[in-house]
Amino acid sequence: QVQLVESGGGLVQAGGSLRLSCAASGRTFSSYTIAWFRQAPKEREFVAAVSWRGGKTYYADSVKGRFTISRDNDKNTLHLQMNKLQPEDMAVYYCAATPLTYSDYPGSYSYWGQGTQVTVSS
Repeated sequence: QVQLVESGGGLVQAGGSLRLSCAASGRTFSSYTIAWFRQAPKEREFVAAVSWRGGKTYYADSVKGRFTISRDNDKNTLHLQMNKLQPEDMAVYYCAATPLTYSDYPGSYSYWGQGTQVTVSS
Protein backbone atom coordinates (compact mmCIF):
# COMPACT_ATOMS: atom_id res chain seq x y z
CA GLN A 1 0.00 0.00 0.00
CA VAL A 2 1.30 3.44 -0.96
CA GLN A 3 -0.19 6.82 -0.10
CA LEU A 4 0.78 9.81 -2.22
CA VAL A 5 0.46 13.54 -1.51
CA GLU A 6 1.44 16.15 -4.11
CA SER A 7 2.52 19.72 -3.45
CA GLY A 8 4.20 22.59 -5.24
CA GLY A 9 1.56 23.62 -7.72
CA GLY A 10 0.64 27.24 -8.26
CA LEU A 11 0.45 30.13 -10.68
CA VAL A 12 3.40 30.95 -12.91
CA GLN A 13 3.95 33.08 -15.99
CA ALA A 14 4.74 31.46 -19.31
CA GLY A 15 8.44 30.69 -19.48
CA GLY A 16 8.69 30.26 -15.74
CA SER A 17 9.43 27.24 -13.58
CA LEU A 18 7.79 25.18 -10.86
CA ARG A 19 8.90 22.18 -8.87
CA LEU A 20 6.31 19.63 -7.89
CA SER A 21 6.85 17.19 -5.07
CA CYS A 22 5.13 13.97 -4.13
CA ALA A 23 5.49 12.58 -0.62
CA ALA A 24 4.91 8.86 -0.36
CA SER A 25 4.21 6.68 2.62
CA GLY A 26 4.51 2.94 2.64
CA ARG A 27 7.38 0.62 3.25
CA THR A 28 7.62 -0.54 -0.35
CA PHE A 29 7.88 2.85 -2.06
CA SER A 30 11.31 2.07 -3.41
CA SER A 31 10.01 -0.95 -5.32
CA TYR A 32 7.39 0.99 -7.30
CA THR A 33 7.56 2.74 -10.63
CA ILE A 34 6.45 6.32 -9.99
CA ALA A 35 4.99 8.69 -12.54
CA TRP A 36 3.43 12.08 -13.08
CA PHE A 37 0.23 12.47 -15.07
CA ARG A 38 -1.75 15.59 -15.78
CA GLN A 39 -5.35 16.30 -16.59
CA ALA A 40 -6.83 19.38 -18.17
CA PRO A 41 -10.39 19.33 -19.53
CA LYS A 42 -9.52 16.27 -21.60
CA GLU A 43 -8.30 12.82 -20.55
CA ARG A 44 -5.48 12.21 -18.12
CA GLU A 45 -2.17 12.13 -19.94
CA PHE A 46 1.26 10.79 -19.13
CA VAL A 47 3.99 13.31 -18.31
CA ALA A 48 7.00 11.44 -16.94
CA ALA A 49 7.99 8.30 -15.04
CA VAL A 50 11.01 6.95 -13.19
CA SER A 51 11.94 3.35 -12.53
CA TRP A 52 12.05 2.00 -9.01
CA ARG A 53 15.80 2.43 -8.74
CA GLY A 54 15.73 5.80 -10.46
CA GLY A 55 18.06 4.66 -13.19
CA LYS A 56 15.58 5.03 -16.03
CA THR A 57 13.39 7.99 -16.79
CA TYR A 58 10.65 8.39 -19.37
CA TYR A 59 9.04 11.52 -20.74
CA ALA A 60 6.17 12.52 -22.95
CA ASP A 61 7.42 14.18 -26.11
CA SER A 62 5.62 17.39 -25.17
CA VAL A 63 7.75 17.88 -22.05
CA LYS A 64 11.06 16.33 -23.06
CA GLY A 65 13.90 18.76 -22.53
CA ARG A 66 11.83 20.99 -20.25
CA PHE A 67 10.77 18.71 -17.39
CA THR A 68 12.95 16.53 -15.17
CA ILE A 69 11.66 13.73 -12.95
CA SER A 70 13.65 12.46 -10.00
CA ARG A 71 13.11 10.37 -6.90
CA ASP A 72 14.74 9.99 -3.51
CA ASN A 73 13.93 6.57 -2.08
CA ASP A 74 15.59 7.40 1.25
CA LYS A 75 13.17 10.28 1.72
CA ASN A 76 10.22 8.63 -0.06
CA THR A 77 9.80 11.61 -2.34
CA LEU A 78 9.32 12.23 -6.03
CA HIS A 79 9.94 15.52 -7.80
CA LEU A 80 9.08 17.06 -11.13
CA GLN A 81 11.12 20.09 -12.10
CA MET A 82 9.20 21.98 -14.77
CA ASN A 83 10.98 24.67 -16.76
CA LYS A 84 9.88 26.84 -19.66
CA LEU A 85 6.24 26.32 -18.75
CA GLN A 86 3.67 27.10 -21.38
CA PRO A 87 -0.10 27.65 -21.22
CA GLU A 88 -0.64 24.16 -22.63
CA ASP A 89 1.08 22.74 -19.53
CA MET A 90 -1.73 24.06 -17.36
CA ALA A 91 -3.49 21.13 -15.68
CA VAL A 92 -3.96 19.24 -12.44
CA TYR A 93 -0.83 17.16 -11.93
CA TYR A 94 -1.06 13.76 -10.28
CA CYS A 95 1.56 11.52 -8.78
CA ALA A 96 0.96 7.80 -9.36
CA ALA A 97 2.61 4.53 -8.40
CA THR A 98 2.61 1.01 -9.78
CA PRO A 99 4.39 -2.18 -8.76
CA LEU A 100 4.74 -2.94 -12.47
CA THR A 101 7.40 -1.75 -14.86
CA TYR A 102 7.07 1.52 -16.76
CA SER A 103 3.82 2.33 -18.50
CA ASP A 104 2.33 5.52 -19.88
CA TYR A 105 -1.20 4.18 -19.44
CA PRO A 106 -3.06 5.54 -16.39
CA GLY A 107 -4.83 2.22 -15.87
CA SER A 108 -1.51 0.58 -15.05
CA TYR A 109 -1.14 2.66 -11.90
CA SER A 110 -2.76 1.46 -8.70
CA TYR A 111 -2.13 4.42 -6.42
CA TRP A 112 -2.85 8.09 -7.00
CA GLY A 113 -2.46 11.32 -5.13
CA GLN A 114 -5.15 13.99 -4.91
CA GLY A 115 -3.47 16.25 -7.48
CA THR A 116 -2.01 19.73 -7.48
CA GLN A 117 -3.07 22.55 -9.80
CA VAL A 118 -0.57 24.17 -12.14
CA THR A 119 -1.74 27.40 -13.77
CA VAL A 120 0.32 29.11 -16.46
CA SER A 121 -0.55 32.64 -17.49
CA SER A 122 0.34 33.87 -20.96
